[in-house]
Amino acid sequence: MVIWASTVFAQEDNYMTTFENLKTNFNSEKYVEIFNSFSPEMQKTLPLETTKQFFTGLNVQAGKVLNEKYINDNEGTGALYKAQFERAILGVYITLNNKNEISSLLIKPYEEPSNIEIADVNALNSYPTSIAELIYTNVKTLPNNAQLSIAVINNGEVNYYGVIRDDLAIKSIENHDKIFEIGSITKVFTSTVLASLVEDEKINLNDEINSYYSFAFKGDHKITFESLANHTSGMARLPSNLELSDTTNPYESYGQNELEDYLKNLLTLNDDVSKPYTYSNLGAGLLGFTLGLSQESTFQELLQKSVFDNYNMKNSFTSSSKLGSRLVEGLDENGNIVSNWDFDVMFGGGGILSTTEDLTKFVKAQFDPLNKELELTRKATFDVSENLRVGLGWHILKSDKGDDLYWHNGGTGGYSSSMTIDLENKTAVIILSNVADIGNLIDPLGMELLKNAAK
Repeated sequence: MVIWASTVFAQEDNYMTTFENLKTNFNSEKYVEIFNSFSPEMQKTLPLETTKQFFTGLNVQAGKVLNEKYINDNEGTGALYKAQFERAILGVYITLNNKNEISSLLIKPYEEPSNIEIADVNALNSYPTSIAELIYTNVKTLPNNAQLSIAVINNGEVNYYGVIRDDLAIKSIENHDKIFEIGSITKVFTSTVLASLVEDEKINLNDEINSYYSFAFKGDHKITFESLANHTSGMARLPSNLELSDTTNPYESYGQNELEDYLKNLLTLNDDVSKPYTYSNLGAGLLGFTLGLSQESTFQELLQKSVFDNYNMKNSFTSSSKLGSRLVEGLDENGNIVSNWDFDVMFGGGGILSTTEDLTKFVKAQFDPLNKELELTRKATFDVSENLRVGLGWHILKSDKGDDLYWHNGGTGGYSSSMTIDLENKTAVIILSNVADIGNLIDPLGMELLKNAAK
């Protein structure tokens, strides 16, 4: 998230100390300590609940900080670090006030500085002032043609907010029925298919998936359905035989032969019993593929029947082909159009395309106390840390009031997404975007909109 406040000249050693403290507290999951290092203005802009949610999500997606390199001071206004996380290389930009408190913070995939100008016109006049200001503040640095499709749900009522950057203005647009890739939010739906099969007594959560394969897994490892759904199987984030040279469509050519070769000959599991939680796209993909095998079907067919049809999601899809103008084109962070991602056996980790209107139907169903399969997905199955638990697909956070927040986000080569549900207060926020790698922007925006809805 970009949070701009007043910037001042500061000594490089002050920034080094600040970064080291930020790194130490982040790696130790001491997010309250990070919040305490913010300036009062920063704390107001990024409240404690939002701070916890943002850094928890960053930890899930990128892992811990391993090392960093000081890049520059951006002409004396702050410090930019190139940070090597466990699963990503990110740029961390910090400014300090005259008390050496963090007055602004930006964490995003590391790249050469962008020449995108800040949009200086907030043309969201038709939206409530508080909503318009929240959205504008968070999207004014996005590239031209960037869109956000937002749904805010409160006690059954839905308000849609569509936003597009048009040159130097942020304008409203009606896009609640437009289609976006939702990335890893797909994992919630994969776990919903699992839960529906459990409720129908066709499989059990603690069943081992091995019985659906005609060969032994390397190391004779046994893996359960539940461990794939809550990321405790120990599987790596990605399979080692996934060819990533084509970053424009990395999962397209990874099929059944490649997956079976990995399971037979290359499978390794995390053996650190003190840290059994490992976020895994591979695990979610394997879960979906195995669910298909278990019912002598494909996962996509199961998904269509047990989720899309069941919840009347008529504008949710398993392929980007033939969607025409309904599909919003994906962009990289500099505004370049990129290709859509295609999935084979890894579909369960991130392959769904949908609309905020369709996702709203799924969210509303979460508020139905008689829906046992969705209740099962939200049941906490593992405590990752003081600030994070996992259900089946869902990550479970705590609000400032102590309520459970059910959250997941997603990202593909040209899209970012976020979904948060407050079951206790019957509020939820869905954000779909056609810009890659902006989860650190839309996740906090979603939390702020959620708090605003609960007032």
